[in-house]
Amino acid sequence: MPAERLEMRRVREILRYRFEQGLGHKSIAIRVGAAPSTVRETLRRATIAELSWPLGDDVSDAVLERALYKAAGTKTGHRRSPEPDWALVHRELKRKHMTLQILWDEYISRHPDGYRYSWHCDLYRGWAMKLPVTMRQDQAAGDKLFVDYAGDTLTVVVDRLSGKTRQAHLFVAVLGASSLSFAQARWSETLPDWIECHIQALEFFGGVPAFVRGGLH
Repeated sequence: MPAERLEMRRVREILRYRFEQGLGHKSIAIRVGAAPSTVRETLRRATIAELSWPLGDDVSDAVLERALYKAAGTKTGHRRSPEPDWALVHRELKRKHMTLQILWDEYISRHPDGYRYSWHCDLYRGWAMKLPVTMRQDQAAGDKLFVDYAGDTLTVVVDRLSGKTRQAHLFVAVLGASSLSFAQARWSETLPDWIECHIQALEFFGGVPAFVRGGLH
């Protein structure tokens, strides 16, 4: 049976325990939660790959994984595993609360022998860097004020004795081309609250910009 294929975080721990502390296979296995045979195989692969410890700053998780687990007789850089639809991944990441971790979990459930999480992330970022820049915005300091309610509500304890809570809405205002921002929690997103938040934001910034734009995104 082939040795377990480890996460790169655990591989780094194995290398550190071996080369910094001089621990044996069994001691390392206990610390990283892997079989001794897996530790032995990982160190063997590291020797074949001529890896030295400490690893250089340029050795990312993806680089380390390729060095250890590239298939024998396969050209360097050849992608052996099925890849996700990166355009779909890119669109999914725009959804609220969606993360690469969630999308990778779905991918690996369909392709158990697919890319590990670190390599999956590196491949996506490499794909995303090739996307064309479609819009450029030039901002003049103090010219635009961007306002909106944050997507999630905040849980506020309104009675410490009973533990009763209430959901509050977070208003956020950001002054373009500056590091200035304003935030305030309100009980609703009704028009009176919306107007009052604007008034207090303008008082906080100490002036009125030329343009107020709703929607921070």
